[in-house]
Amino acid sequence: MSASAARYDVAIVGAGMVGASLALALQDTPLKVLAIEAHPPDSAQQPSFDDRTTALGNGARRILDTLGVWREIAADAGAIRSIHVSDAGHFGFARLQAAEHGLEAFGYTVSNRQIGAVLWRILRARGRIELACPARLRAVQLEPDAAQLRIADAAGAERVVHAALVVAADGAHSLVRQAAGIGSSDGDYGQVAVVANIRTDRAASGLAYERFAESGPMALLPLRQGHYTAVWALEPVRAAAMQSCDARQFCEQLQHAFGWRAGRILEVGRRAGYRLELLRALEQSAPRVALIGNAAQALHPVAAQGFNLGLRDAAVLAELLAAAADPGAPQLLAEFAARRATDRRGMIGFTDNLVKLFGSRRATTIGLRNLGLLLFDLSPPAKRALARLSFGFGGALPRLSRGLPLPQPPRPA
Repeated sequence: MSASAARYDVAIVGAGMVGASLALALQDTPLKVLAIEAHPPDSAQQPSFDDRTTALGNGARRILDTLGVWREIAADAGAIRSIHVSDAGHFGFARLQAAEHGLEAFGYTVSNRQIGAVLWRILRARGRIELACPARLRAVQLEPDAAQLRIADAAGAERVVHAALVVAADGAHSLVRQAAGIGSSDGDYGQVAVVANIRTDRAASGLAYERFAESGPMALLPLRQGHYTAVWALEPVRAAAMQSCDARQFCEQLQHAFGWRAGRILEVGRRAGYRLELLRALEQSAPRVALIGNAAQALHPVAAQGFNLGLRDAAVLAELLAAAADPGAPQLLAEFAARRATDRRGMIGFTDNLVKLFGSRRATTIGLRNLGLLLFDLSPPAKRALARLSFGFGGALPRLSRGLPLPQPPRPA
């Protein structure tokens, strides 16, 4: 490796919502950190900060609060105080009320653009993390003691940097994951999520709807200003038609599929489509590499848990790195993968099975799932378990999820 190249303890490749959160978590540690991002946060090409809305569970809210950014994000957040789940055309339904579980809300809806803008504004203002943006990763060379990264700026000028650890936060098609030789288990759901903000004649008041229609699962998430974000999973041909049709036709089709629980749909904003797939990296770490967020797992949005899961990846990794002598040590990376295994496996399985269960059109499956919904609606213990879902599927909660600061490194004698 070049002796003249800049050296870092941690290089984060991808500074979208998960990568930027990790960078913020590491800002008060002694670690020298470089965050590499291809797209400026205010760019229309920034895939992490697009028009989608993210549902932040209470675990994610607490992490962001511990990082000192929740207050700004909350200014535009809509609270989810109740949830209504139903199977269109059938008898099953379930209702959940946050107040029944001693919660102010099950979670909060915030636009990705708002989350990204706040994270980057604070990263820049605090100035502790070195930001390479816009900059693209050209190549990664992994060796036992460090990694060598070749990155290029917007003008194409290249430089080489070394890092004790490379964190892959560069999305489902991660270049870092490929360079590390980590395979993935991929599955295409054969669906495209059509996402748009809508206005109805009945203002949203903290009630979120999850509805499993024959056309595909759909959700209406309440926004702060009384509108909803609609997420409608459709087979690709129909999704393309719903994106290109006029506003009146879209509202009519959505109304027909969803029903009238949220009132008459009056207006729709800009529509966007996102292909839905399940991706699971076969390993979450490799020599000198750790995977977080969509580089580790990309989920169907049916349970709105993708970013929440990725944020827990970042929180656990930050906790381990804060007191590490060698951020890329094999023991540290093995512990990171072990601590994330139960949560990852549980959330991936829960989301995938939910899609398959409610996607089945077999009469026996339909009857059983509707009976299951009704039994769930009558079961306080089952509701309590689901209310805790946003804190993860098992294992010790990371310190940031408990409102605690990261551990301090040992002081030299």
